[in-house]
Amino acid sequence: MTAADIIASIGWTLVHFIWQGALIGCAVAVLLALLRGARPEHRYTVACVGLLLCLVLPAVGLAMRLTDAGGSQGGAIFGVAGASAGLPNGLPWDALLRDQLSWIVACWAACALALAMRMALGLVWIRRAASNETRNPAWQARLDRLAEDCGISRTVRLRLVEGLSSPVTAGWWRPVVLVPASLVSTMPVHLLEALLAHELAHIRRHDYLVNLAQNVVETLLFYHPAVWWISGRIRAEREHIADDIAARQLGEPRRLALALSELDKLQFSTRHLTQAANGGDLMSRIKRLVRPDEQAPIWKAAIPVLGLAIMSATLFAHAHPAQATVQRYDAMARADFSSCPRPEYPAADLVGDHQGTVNLRFLVGIDGKVKDSKVDQSSGYPTLDEASHSALVKCLFTPALAGGKAVESWTTVSYVWTLE
Repeated sequence: MTAADIIASIGWTLVHFIWQGALIGCAVAVLLALLRGARPEHRYTVACVGLLLCLVLPAVGLAMRLTDAGGSQGGAIFGVAGASAGLPNGLPWDALLRDQLSWIVACWAACALALAMRMALGLVWIRRAASNETRNPAWQARLDRLAEDCGISRTVRLRLVEGLSSPVTAGWWRPVVLVPASLVSTMPVHLLEALLAHELAHIRRHDYLVNLAQNVVETLLFYHPAVWWISGRIRAEREHIADDIAARQLGEPRRLALALSELDKLQFSTRHLTQAANGGDLMSRIKRLVRPDEQAPIWKAAIPVLGLAIMSATLFAHAHPAQATVQRYDAMARADFSSCPRPEYPAADLVGDHQGTVNLRFLVGIDGKVKDSKVDQSSGYPTLDEASHSALVKCLFTPALAGGKAVESWTTVSYVWTLE
């Protein structure tokens, strides 16, 4: 497999995720609307499954395209060819996109690398803050007591950080709660304890690991709004769950609401690699704690995803009929084997007494030259396949005829390797 095959596979995977992600986002939006009155744990599960599908579907598609000789057929969905002998050449925009795949992949890689570096810097900042910032024995003792009440057996460290406006939680194996130094001196003790109970709820649920996985998905699929919307719903529901756990532990939901209200007066600095008490819509969380029966509608947040889903469905509704139309040829494309060298038997295959038949597919232009190619069926030996491909791809063809005119088409050539 060549570098061009790998780039083509990645490019088509990124392109096809536009409509796949839109459909996933639409499904998640509908399910969340139906679960509007359910517990936040149920909505959280739906959103997590949706984000997981956003990662799994393109991963499966990429694996199948790499297996299928580099995704040379751009109209393929889940590895099914969009263009074959007797069919037109894929969807109308295939040719245009095929020429731009290298630029698409290059831009995606550059942006993903920048986001990955940002994520790495966040991890470095967390590590440095956890090891270098001020310790407070009195508040560490309070945190230990709260952790014991919450059922957390691991040691949870507490660090005071200058310049931070909200408590945040980081780490899984050795969790740490970073508390703004200003809060210790300005916020009443019972309210700051309520915020710490919220952070301990995140630690109890191992939310840091899920949040880290979210950042990975956002880094890889940053270009799709459905990914950011679903990820945002995960964070919002996660905060609701942590609020509920903290409120039950404290026995005073209004105490946590008052602590969040005090926190709302400060300027926030949200770090995506941490779990913060100011995550999600802070005012909606306060209202939910005070009036748990009143829940804000979520349909407005789903409008962008629903619009993208409708646009994708409309695009494919117009594209698929063209894909299904059968092209009738007066004559199929034929290879002129005198115009190219005969494949040479690889030395290793001669020694190994390897034999077999290779089926190759070529996209032949109206000038008789090969524009695209792939191994349709392997001989069972990669070196025989490559020897056949590298030689026969240089052949000139008599182009196919349709309506008396030369047309672009796919054709199949079989080459038999046999030892006499």
